[in-house]
Amino acid sequence: MVSNMLNLSRPIAFIDLETTGVSLSTDRIVEIAVIKILPDGSRQVKRKLLNPEMKIPQESIAIHGITDEMVKDAPTFKQAGNEIKMFIDNCDLGGYNSNRFDIPILMEEFLRAGMEVDLSTRKMIDVQHIFYTMEPRTLTAAYKFFCQKELVDAHSAEADVDATIEVLMAQLDRYKNLGDSVESILNVIGEDKIVDYARRFSFNDKGVEIFNFGKHKGRPVKDVLKAEPQYYDWMMRGDFPLHTKQKLTEILNSTLLKNN
Repeated sequence: MVSNMLNLSRPIAFIDLETTGVSLSTDRIVEIAVIKILPDGSRQVKRKLLNPEMKIPQESIAIHGITDEMVKDAPTFKQAGNEIKMFIDNCDLGGYNSNRFDIPILMEEFLRAGMEVDLSTRKMIDVQHIFYTMEPRTLTAAYKFFCQKELVDAHSAEADVDATIEVLMAQLDRYKNLGDSVESILNVIGEDKIVDYARRFSFNDKGVEIFNFGKHKGRPVKDVLKAEPQYYDWMMRGDFPLHTKQKLTEILNSTLLKNN
């Protein structure tokens, strides 16, 4: 019997998105489903279709089945963003591949809507990370492996996020060394130290922000900005996610303050 309880010190919100595509900087959310588990084990569910204010490509419709007609009267993210922000307020976050997809895209939408959401104190449980650490597979395979069930309605946001939670509970039941708290899980699988959600920057072993791409890969960001101030302008004009540009500006500003 799989346990249905996490030992939580605060709520955890599991998120799944369906989108117009996979680009952090140009694609938009068309459906969001959030299942929030409270410390007493009770659940709250929020699901919304969203108008992405752009045409949904046919290749994306083929995956999630959400058409332009279905979202034409739905709220935009800017209209629904505050409701979503309040729902996940003071929650740790979870999902399947959420650290590399759902959370970065969600944060881009918040920034695009002019909403500040600080995740610096949130813990993030990526169920895919647990699965890849223990048994490398996809969500459908994970659901079959851990829960002995076929995932019906895959790529329906609510079905996917519900399956993600069920997989996590089965993982906790199978791998006792994970414990039953957010902290104990992260102690086993490790916790990503993220500079920007698109991972254009990372930390070196001294905790200094470095470039994670291009000709300056591995070099401290502040050193490059000192030597090549024009590189900042190039990135700010380029097709980089808003969160990446925000972090670049923060690093530049901190460098300028230290020089004054």
